[in-house]
Amino acid sequence: MKIKAATPYAITVCLFIAAAGAAADVDEFTKATQNPIAHLISVPFQNNVHFGIGPYDRNEYVLNVEPVVPFRLGPVSFASRTIIPVKRQPNVIADTGATTGLGDISATLFASPSTSGEVIWGMGPAVLLPTASEELGYGKWCVGPSAVVLAQPGRWTTGVLLENVWSVAGDEGRADVNGMLAQPFVTYNFEHGWHVATSPEIVADWKADGPDRWLVPVGGGFAKLLRFGKLPVNAGVHGYYYAVHPENLPYPEWTLRAVATAFFPGI
Repeated sequence: MKIKAATPYAITVCLFIAAAGAAADVDEFTKATQNPIAHLISVPFQNNVHFGIGPYDRNEYVLNVEPVVPFRLGPVSFASRTIIPVKRQPNVIADTGATTGLGDISATLFASPSTSGEVIWGMGPAVLLPTASEELGYGKWCVGPSAVVLAQPGRWTTGVLLENVWSVAGDEGRADVNGMLAQPFVTYNFEHGWHVATSPEIVADWKADGPDRWLVPVGGGFAKLLRFGKLPVNAGVHGYYYAVHPENLPYPEWTLRAVATAFFPGI
């Protein structure tokens, strides 16, 4: 299993969890920033450092640019999400050498009701485009379903993203892809724009043998909603330790993630 922060195995970004708290209750704008399919344009810049990969404890660096653009057509709301990764991937079998470049670009289109009750949901197709060089991507076109469901009672935002993609075309010399992402997320809002959250990206590579199939991180972090003039920006830091990991393949021991997300009115 390759560690690919921007593929459907670890979309990170793509489903941001921004947060802030009002003095008494969480306001509607704050709740909208926490809703990944809300009618807000968001532009997250997510910088990931994966530490301790392979026998030489190499580090991988991944910058994900993850624009989310919502729009409405009658009673249906849509949210397009694109993840553009720029990577520096080390040679894990040596103590020197690395490859830098563009990774595989992923895109998802969620459809959801324009009005919803206490439970908010969306679903739609996910596509992985083989835009990376051989070292940084899968070399396959991949498609599959994706869904998100969440609730926002009081100061909480809780939910889960589920996605699975299969390879349908591409380089016949490369391995087929069949992978799942399950990303639960929980956020609690404090006063003055602070929040704590966890959003581990649980990965299953169904093509791998049992001991190498799962990658399960545990951890979380904190963030604050700031304003630069009239521009709201959510900035935060998360850390995750990989409690379950492949036994026979390179994996990171832990990940440090720093995210800054700017918000704009929806179309």
